Amino acid sequence: MLYREAGQFKASYAADQAIFPIAQDRVLMAILLVVAAVVVPLTATQYLYTAILIPSLILALAAIGLNILTGYCGQVSLGTGGFMAVGAYTAYNLFIRVPELNLLLVLLAAGAMAALVGVIFGIPSLRIKGFYLAVATLAAQFFLDWVFARVPWLYNYSPSGSVGVPDLYVFGFPVITPTQRYLFILAIVALMALVAKNLVRSSVGRAWMAIRDMDIAAEIIGIRPLQTKLSAFAVSSFYAGVSGALWAFLHLKSWEPAAFDINRSFSLLFMIIIGGLGSILGSFIGAAFILLVPIFLNQVPPALGIPLSTATISHLEFMIFGALIIFFLIVEPHGLARLWQIGKEKLRLWPFPH
Repeated sequence: MLYREAGQFKASYAADQAIFPIAQDRVLMAILLVVAAVVVPLTATQYLYTAILIPSLILALAAIGLNILTGYCGQVSLGTGGFMAVGAYTAYNLFIRVPELNLLLVLLAAGAMAALVGVIFGIPSLRIKGFYLAVATLAAQFFLDWVFARVPWLYNYSPSGSVGVPDLYVFGFPVITPTQRYLFILAIVALMALVAKNLVRSSVGRAWMAIRDMDIAAEIIGIRPLQTKLSAFAVSSFYAGVSGALWAFLHLKSWEPAAFDINRSFSLLFMIIIGGLGSILGSFIGAAFILLVPIFLNQVPPALGIPLSTATISHLEFMIFGALIIFFLIVEPHGLARLWQIGKEKLRLWPFPH
């Protein structure tokens, strides 16, 4: 079989700690990047860009942020949609009030502001956890929804409350067409996913996981809950803020506060539960899965001669997501990413029994 690691020796600590220690994984990742950056732009249609690729990449970035907080640090949050809104409206106000700013700086500022707000709302995590923390972050979601709907300065006094942005440029290069927007988003998401992967493998990430597994024992061995929990909130909210700015600027182009309501927070939570808690790969798998199921329900049954109304499809989505969440929480808490991992382990041992 192709998936074997016999003869692949690690001669150094760095080689042993590589993100992809097996050569086949490195080759597979290289092929995947070439397909995403070269093949897709040459073959993808506008529908594929706008309905699947662009939204799945942006939502995967937001899911990575939530996974850092919930999957790696164990702090349940239902306010990610609100933090995305902070990033979106921060980017919008910088864009219209300081138009000479580069788009990359606008995205960084959006993430920084979201991180600051996330730290503020993360302070209750020092005293409460679990269900009570989820309620506290839910309150943050509702508060941020109210702020962006009721403070006219934030949406530039627009009579309808909706805002929009014109065509965008980065260092003079346009980010206008679906292909240009996709490549720009792909570069940002790939870079930030790499940073997140290295971060969770560092001492900071190990501290997050120690707090997640047993916070009292972690505190006894010298890990400070204050810095650890608030750093998780900051990093998670930074990722959510950047993804919110990308979602508003490069996907929606015009939006209102309802674009980042509680449904967005629940959707992101479903992504990491189904994709895999504590897994960067699971964030991508969960985002793609949550995005593709409604498209599948809208297109496949009519193609098979089974007419379904819009209301029926909407109810089926909730039923499928609910059933899958219950299934994964009971049968496989680490989600689809763990199933992928199990499949690779079986390939490494095949045809021997295991």
